[in-house]
Amino acid sequence: MKTFAFLAAMMAATAAGAAHAEERRITVDASGTVQIAPDMATITLGVTNENAEAGAAMQATSDAVAKVLARLADMGIEDRDVQTRDLSLSPVWSGRHGQNGEKPEITGFTASNRVFVRVRDLTQLGTIMDVVIQDGANDFGGLSFGVQDPKPLEAQARAQAVGEATAKAEQLAQAAGVTLGAVQTISERVAGVRPMAEMRAMSMADAGGVPVAGGEVSVSVSVSMEFEISD
Repeated sequence: MKTFAFLAAMMAATAAGAAHAEERRITVDASGTVQIAPDMATITLGVTNENAEAGAAMQATSDAVAKVLARLADMGIEDRDVQTRDLSLSPVWSGRHGQNGEKPEITGFTASNRVFVRVRDLTQLGTIMDVVIQDGANDFGGLSFGVQDPKPLEAQARAQAVGEATAKAEQLAQAAGVTLGAVQTISERVAGVRPMAEMRAMSMADAGGVPVAGGEVSVSVSVSMEFEISD
């Protein structure tokens, strides 16, 4: 019985040692980043009006938004690139904080309509922002730049990340005096399109309009790779 237990323990130890040997790995992380001038912008703009009557506030807002949308269509912005982002109607209160014993009451209404617009021709961006303001847009929610097709940029960034990870693993193997084997596992994380801190002026408003700087955007891919140690 003791002999059997001893043999079983020896077999388990041998199997554990073999498994440990098979699990000899070098694991590395690396990132690749591609920078490029943007070819698309998205802006959030809208109209806000206040009136004593809720219907009048909403009507004034709707009329101005309709004018803005018509202007965007005239400038070649397609329907697929315009989307209502937010539509709201809220009361305006007076005496709400109870100062001087005032009773809170509604004195008017604020109507707001925000629209998300994608601009694919950046040469028009400054002019578009200028004319929609003239047409009644008085609520600007932001501007961001991007690329219409990030897939090729992601492929370049991915190749950079894999190359960097492989070089790092080879350096580690050489420093440790071992031979680098085949890739065992690989995973990635795509950071997406991000604006770069260093800005570059763009001639978006050559024909007049709001001056805009587009700078560069970047696409980043991070990888984690696990290599076998072959000896």
